[in-house]
Amino acid sequence: MENDLKGIARRLAGIKLLNDYVEYGGVAAAIETIHGNVYTGISIDTACSMGFCAEHSAVAEMLKHGEYHIKALVAVDHKGNAVPPCGRCRELISQLSRENLKAIIEVKNGVFVMLKELIPFDWKEGIDREW
Repeated sequence: MENDLKGIARRLAGIKLLNDYVEYGGVAAAIETIHGNVYTGISIDTACSMGFCAEHSAVAEMLKHGEYHIKALVAVDHKGNAVPPCGRCRELISQLSRENLKAIIEVKNGVFVMLKELIPFDWKEGIDREW
């Protein structure tokens, strides 16, 4: 994964308070597709847990542009440190395409793994269907 991807995410990260109930930008994510395009997203945190992750936001942007094969992904906290995707984000990315299991993810500053290493006992392995 290129350092540029992390730099892009870092420029978007920073906690911003919208009001007493909503803050956003505490986590920012950048996805590079196999075609070399970069899509970004930020987290939204609400008092009643109706927000969503930065990775989900970036995935939505990517899908809006007709792409779903991920080459690399990084999410950073408000201090710019790499953070691993939560289980919900891992699952979403893995369901977009089996090829995404090969995506390189920075899970901690300087530590890179493939998505499949974060989902060692993937429930989809036993399902025989194309997707």
